[in-house]
Amino acid sequence: MDLKSVLRTVPGFPKEGITFIDVTTLVKDGKAFREAIRQLLEPFRSQKIDRVVGIESRGFIFGGAVALELGCGFVPVRKPGKLPAETYSESYELEYGTDTLEIHKDAVEAGQTVLVVDDLLATGGTAAAVLNMLKNFDCKVAGIAFVVELDFLNGRAKLGDIPVHSLVHYDSE
Repeated sequence: MDLKSVLRTVPGFPKEGITFIDVTTLVKDGKAFREAIRQLLEPFRSQKIDRVVGIESRGFIFGGAVALELGCGFVPVRKPGKLPAETYSESYELEYGTDTLEIHKDAVEAGQTVLVVDDLLATGGTAAAVLNMLKNFDCKVAGIAFVVELDFLNGRAKLGDIPVHSLVHYDSE
């Protein structure tokens, strides 16, 4: 299935000069959504993943489904003030501003293997912030899985040697 054909592009969102890749058209299509989840987890299926870390907010959609399929726990990474217990936080730059993310301090146990899931890799700032927060835990990061990667923004460069798996690639805006 050609997942790229199911995605919608929205020019000028969230601000002029940005072209937004909308995954809601993919998740409303049951067959496309199932195929995306299958492809996201495929490289990691043979590994023992203990936690899937999903990044707010669309990473929750894909990460929760991947965790369910892998039979492991799900950990949300949220914007400040959304998690009720003690957190680690990390600020980062977006292609159109700055933001901060938080994760519960008890989200991952020592020795666990985690898989990070999000909908889109652009500049890599969001994923790099999550990787920095995960350094607070004595865990192994198996990889990072994205539905969409904007190759022209070279976001992989910020992620070091962590395996990156993306389903759909855009070479230009």
